[in-house]
Amino acid sequence: MGNYKSFGDTKFIPGLAKERFKDAITCSVAYKKEKEIIENLCTSVLDDLYNLSNRRTQLGLEEQGLSTYYSSNCTRDDVVLVQDFMKEKEISPYNTRLFKVEKEGNVEYQLRLASVATTAEPLPGPDGQEDTVPSYLGEHVFKKNTIKVLRGDYSGILKEMVQHLTEAEKYAANSNQSAMLKDYIHCFNTGSIDAHKNGSRHWIRDKGPVIESYIGFIESYRDPFGVRGEFEGFVAMVNKEMSKKFANLVNTATDLLPLLPWPQEYEKDKFLRPDFTSLDILGFGSSGVPAGINIPNYDDIRQREGFKNVSLGNVLASHSSNEKVTFIAEEHQELYSKLKAPSFEVQVGLHELLGHGSGKLFQLNEDGTYNFNDKTLVPDTDTVVNSWYKPGETWDIIFQEIASTYEECRAECVGLYLCLNNKVLSIFGHEGEEAKNISYINWLNMVRAGLIALEFYTPENKKWRQAHMQARYVILQVLLEAGEGLVTIEKTEDEDSKGNILIKLDKEKIQTVGRDAIGMFLKRLQIYKSTADYEQGKTMYDGYSSVDEKFLELRKLVLAKKQPRRMLVQANTNIQGDDVILCEYAASAAGMITSFSERYPSHDAVLEKLWRDEAIYHQYK
Repeated sequence: MGNYKSFGDTKFIPGLAKERFKDAITCSVAYKKEKEIIENLCTSVLDDLYNLSNRRTQLGLEEQGLSTYYSSNCTRDDVVLVQDFMKEKEISPYNTRLFKVEKEGNVEYQLRLASVATTAEPLPGPDGQEDTVPSYLGEHVFKKNTIKVLRGDYSGILKEMVQHLTEAEKYAANSNQSAMLKDYIHCFNTGSIDAHKNGSRHWIRDKGPVIESYIGFIESYRDPFGVRGEFEGFVAMVNKEMSKKFANLVNTATDLLPLLPWPQEYEKDKFLRPDFTSLDILGFGSSGVPAGINIPNYDDIRQREGFKNVSLGNVLASHSSNEKVTFIAEEHQELYSKLKAPSFEVQVGLHELLGHGSGKLFQLNEDGTYNFNDKTLVPDTDTVVNSWYKPGETWDIIFQEIASTYEECRAECVGLYLCLNNKVLSIFGHEGEEAKNISYINWLNMVRAGLIALEFYTPENKKWRQAHMQARYVILQVLLEAGEGLVTIEKTEDEDSKGNILIKLDKEKIQTVGRDAIGMFLKRLQIYKSTADYEQGKTMYDGYSSVDEKFLELRKLVLAKKQPRRMLVQANTNIQGDDVILCEYAASAAGMITSFSERYPSHDAVLEKLWRDEAIYHQYK
């Protein structure tokens, strides 16, 4: 929870004047109960809450914005320097933050690891796991710069969480769940990502649980540099009936993977059959709740041991289908409304399982051997592969700030490419003309999303603010480049004379022109990813991400027709005696507020202290 959009990374402020907002606070029950605390908080945050000076308007590095992953004086060069140090020391960035401390002309970089432990004193795990983190704590000199590795970031918060995880372990359903929780506890106590990776291994092995959960520093979308994870966690119940469809998709995966447009050498040596389930989310703690997940994000585990796919069924079902859709022709409105949800279900399934779950990373092993044939050719050339991932390098580390959006684009393209396959569509219960319509609406939805994506582009600094939306804009540009009338976007007149946009997608050309264009692009995405070719990958991706004058003009109409983004109101649970009570709320702003206020009913002094202690590191003009 915060005052920066989870989808777009821009700051939002209350929709009423500062003084009126303060009046509302003083009328609250909390103010009457804890007047001094509320007044102190109000005095401390009110000006910042409404501050829309340049760096405060969005998340970013340097003059592009702000980020609490970094102190406000950190530059991109600082981040790259410390990232190079971390690669050398094989320190994962997922649970770290970087602070640049300047004293009397000297600079010290503080790399802070999230952990309960605050010293270098070893802290064994619940099952006697070794604490290896102290081996790289302390002061280092790297390229004539002082870098101090510390642990204890978020110590007070993590201490409370570990207490709850320790209690949860008593109710583990099996040995994998027990071992998983103990490894998570060790990770959060010590700051060891290796411990979290071990916990993730046990999570993968826990096949078909009734209750599913995962927690940690997971997705790196919010990091301007693209390597540090957002802390998130979820608890959900498996929807067994819906999961049968996804199980059938898993069963056919080995038949579908060879249909993807890259050579066999660029596919994993063995498809590691994952769990693929439909979950009904009970609670998801994160800045935003996704429609699907493919985790863990650790490349070595995904490539050699496997992963899990999750489709969040009640999140998908929460989307309203009774409102008019912008930029779609009137004659397609009914079909679009009818098939958007089932087509999106197909897209999410393919995106997660065969998108994020496909493709090989070419790696140099610690012993000097390769995990691929070193005579492998780069497709469409006579050139032998000459780049790969070195020991300690990962996808996120090499592709940095474009890693998230590039990978989302690759997964979206897999969904578009394979949703044209009749076997795939039949798995989801679609046959004949309906199947063809499902494919059409899926592609139409992607084209529309690529146009809507302009909302998440900032012309002033030529930056994209949302990974998925940038990916969809890139796909739109690929389809427009294909030509032959596959996709057209026209400015039209509206009843209010303000202008409108009309999207046209030639249904009959999707299987030919569209499929060929996405296939060629998808192949290039995979080649650059497999071979760690950041330079060519970035050049290509940046080219398609570019927004020209025509689309800047269209952006004005997109913003004029912008619809409010729907909010997901989550339930809470309460323990009353021996019973657990599910508390649900109205699908409204009031319901959202009540949900949050009942989830966080009391003042968190630990969190407030952390915030006050760090204020000196976050000074923005």
